[in-house]
Amino acid sequence: MKYIAPSVLAADFGNLQSAVEMLNQSEADWIHVDVMDGVFVPNISFGMPVVKAIQQHAQKPLDVHLMIANPDDYLADFQKLGADRITVHYEACPHLHRTVQQIKELGCKAGVAINPHTSVKLLENILVDIDLVLVMSVNPGFGGQSFIDHTYQKLKDLQQLMQETSTSVLVEVDGGVSDQNATQLSNAGVNAFVAGSFVFKSEDPVATIAHLKQAVRV
Repeated sequence: MKYIAPSVLAADFGNLQSAVEMLNQSEADWIHVDVMDGVFVPNISFGMPVVKAIQQHAQKPLDVHLMIANPDDYLADFQKLGADRITVHYEACPHLHRTVQQIKELGCKAGVAINPHTSVKLLENILVDIDLVLVMSVNPGFGGQSFIDHTYQKLKDLQQLMQETSTSVLVEVDGGVSDQNATQLSNAGVNAFVAGSFVFKSEDPVATIAHLKQAVRV
């Protein structure tokens, strides 16, 4: 199964309800919610009030990506705000196993994200406990960045690691995803595709999402 997860970080916040309603009517599978704190990443996106506003109108699962320091302090809050899955960063969690267990105890699916410089091999001892690995294909913090080509090698390494550990998790890619690389990413084993600017800056976001959906059906 392939999932398209448009990131509302790239939406017009002045018309956020309309953006979410557009996603409801589109072929999008998840709504990707990037939460940034200005500490773990050099930017601030939005906090719980905005996530609550998204949840009030969303008819698709919320794919919450916490790019924040000390995520353990906020897991329950985002679960209450309707998160279907919560993804935390390997680099932000000194006690990652405990964080993952907290997410699961809250009834959410647990994901772990890794930055471009982080080796997938570091996930060896956590793969069995999680539902999703989010491979950052840009440096986190800002939308609209160019895709880092080394991501393909990381995806290959991740597939090999899953074979070696007899595990199977969803693989998500975030950053620079477009119709130019979606098929290649799908062929590399990606299950979920986060697209922000490519969707929301297009003339027809609904058609763009449908086009992406078609591109990843390989």
